[in-house]
Amino acid sequence: MKFKDGHWRMRPGVRAAYAAAAHDVTADASSLRVLAPARPITRRGDTIDGPVLRVDVSSPMPDVIRVRTVHFAGSVPHSPAFAVRDDAPEVKIAVTGEEASLTSGALSVRLRRDAPWEMTFSAAGRELTRSDGKSLGIVHDPEDRHFMVEQLRLNAGELVYGLGERFGPLVRNGQAVDIWNDDGGTTSELAYKNIPFYLTNRGYGVFVNHPGRVSFEVGSETVSRVQFSVEGHDLEYLIVYGPTPADVLRRYTALTGRPALPPAWSFGLWLSTSFTTGYDEATVTSFVDGMAERDLPLSVFHFDCFWMRQYRWCDFEWDPEVFPDPVGMLRRLKERGLKVCLWVNPYIGQASGLFDEGMAAGHLLRRPDGTVWQDDHWQAGRALVDFTSPAAREWYAGKLRGLLGMGVDAFKTDFGERIPTDVVYADGSDPERMHNYYTLLYNQTVHDVLAERGPAVLFARSATVGGQRLPVHWGGDSESTYEAMAESLRGGLSLGLAGFGFWSHDIGGFEGKPDPAVFKRWVAFGLLSSHSRLHGSGSYRVPWLFDEESVDVLRAFTRLKARLMPYLYGAAVQAAADGLPVMRAMQLEFPGDRACDHLDAQYMLGPDLLVAPVLSSEGDVSYYVPEGVWTRLLDGESVTGPGWRTERHGFGSLPLLVRPGAVLPIGAREDRPDYDYADGVTLQVYQLADGAARTVAVPTVDGGAGAVFEVSRTGDRVRARRVEGPPVRWSLQVADLETTPGGVRAAADPGTDDIEIIL
Repeated sequence: MKFKDGHWRMRPGVRAAYAAAAHDVTADASSLRVLAPARPITRRGDTIDGPVLRVDVSSPMPDVIRVRTVHFAGSVPHSPAFAVRDDAPEVKIAVTGEEASLTSGALSVRLRRDAPWEMTFSAAGRELTRSDGKSLGIVHDPEDRHFMVEQLRLNAGELVYGLGERFGPLVRNGQAVDIWNDDGGTTSELAYKNIPFYLTNRGYGVFVNHPGRVSFEVGSETVSRVQFSVEGHDLEYLIVYGPTPADVLRRYTALTGRPALPPAWSFGLWLSTSFTTGYDEATVTSFVDGMAERDLPLSVFHFDCFWMRQYRWCDFEWDPEVFPDPVGMLRRLKERGLKVCLWVNPYIGQASGLFDEGMAAGHLLRRPDGTVWQDDHWQAGRALVDFTSPAAREWYAGKLRGLLGMGVDAFKTDFGERIPTDVVYADGSDPERMHNYYTLLYNQTVHDVLAERGPAVLFARSATVGGQRLPVHWGGDSESTYEAMAESLRGGLSLGLAGFGFWSHDIGGFEGKPDPAVFKRWVAFGLLSSHSRLHGSGSYRVPWLFDEESVDVLRAFTRLKARLMPYLYGAAVQAAADGLPVMRAMQLEFPGDRACDHLDAQYMLGPDLLVAPVLSSEGDVSYYVPEGVWTRLLDGESVTGPGWRTERHGFGSLPLLVRPGAVLPIGAREDRPDYDYADGVTLQVYQLADGAARTVAVPTVDGGAGAVFEVSRTGDRVRARRVEGPPVRWSLQVADLETTPGGVRAAADPGTDDIEIIL
């Protein structure tokens, strides 16, 4: 939200008052409290009248500093609030006549005591950012609404990333972003997953701890500053120090939560009925048979909305005309080794048998006059479950448990974005702050039910801070075009920079039917994502409906992903352990390479694989290769960076490069994603430098500690040693030898702990 009209003037009807000095400072062992008047205090009379901001400075964990500013404390709602870790770390505090400071770990904040206002954040002897004159304050708009506002300085060349899943350019500079969940597809500034957290290439991040609407002006109202504002009387933000982007993400997710580890089977191929297509058990069976007949590995079958009767979403009852024997059908699918996912949403249509039940029990969201809130959007007479009520959550969860008892394994938790604000919540939560927060309660309720039976996985569309704890999330409703494929990728990379470890998208796009070329290009991208689902709106996504080559392309990339699972599941374990996403923006992995700063059409899949999806029918693709000698995984050719490359690829190929020095654990199976990854694993070594060593951990299928290998090179000798784990079959392969196609490979029998290859 913009308040200023250029540099000197405010917009018509806007009134502002800004902190002028840290005039009154008190300190205890863990925090500073500053009274910051909106004018310089030169005499006692200056303390009469006029606003004074209360600024509390503290630290919830090392290398993180929290700034909380309040105007009228009696007007601050208490709920909802994000769960933020607070370890109360030891800090250093100093107060003199000239300044006050607080240091947490390597991060410090210094407040100037006299005018003008200046609050500077620094680390490692370098200023990161600061709040100075006309930055921190209160603003009244022409309607006399009260806002809290802050501006943090951007240095020359400083770039901003994050703010959730956004489909425009990855770099946020110059953008105005409202943190307000909405159902807008992937083609606009609206977003399903808005996260008030950004990070910059200067080694820090900023988390605005506010669950309602936060308006960001990223170098847009004032080009040298990031402004953020909220309606109300309190504003809290946390400066999160790195120094690397990966360090920033680790600390941010330590504050707000890290992803649960999804079950290994969820990394396989998902196939859907699609949305408005006609389908019954015969359709489902024909799809599953068709996949098996064509030797296409399939892990999950998803039933979209019309598994229930029309107008009755949700009543959690199978449509008896279409699925007369759901228990038997699910049993037959399970006998074929498939997992089953069902679509749900948090709304109850008036025709649903649950509407009267929920209304009578007080489980539905109400208007201020006590009536149930309803509209005709999506479902006629739609009402919303009030997830702030423990009884309503348990009521909703109970319906899901009945489906799990039938054999359902996962839920697609759709919607949860367009939450009204003219409502009253059971626990008294503020409706404006609940708009974004609602999705967290909704998805948490469903995830908790699934977790009662073991590792849980959702397919969720909406999210807010903390939603990263409840994977997986998908990119929402995209068109079936190359442009939509590119915007989906940008959204996923941006979401990863907000701490979300796992992400997916509709292969082929959702709206419209993709032409075969788009479908095949999207298949390669989709199977080189953390999670992979074939899903559409009004058309099916089984590959033989496009062309026979689509079948071949899907088979090749599904098998490739299965073989990569020891590596990919290792990246998943890392995401759950430290918050780094499986799909990573190039800037996250290569923060010192300025050529990577703006890249949003390629990514790293885990730490060691570079993927550049092909976004054209002809197969032309340009991508950037960071420094070193990389190796193309699909054909073994070397590619030397740094530099740009332009190539042409067939439908069965794309730029997929292995990082220099990598050791990829490649699995022995290609028919499923969940198997004993260590048994038969091949350690593929790529451009390992003389004297270098790598430790490779191959997880178990439940994410536990499996086999651990140490791989090193001395001169012309490459040696691998199993240091942990049960005796298994395994192999060592030096895969980057241009003189020997496929490299040199040596296999070990079970119980063998050492392999050496002499080049």
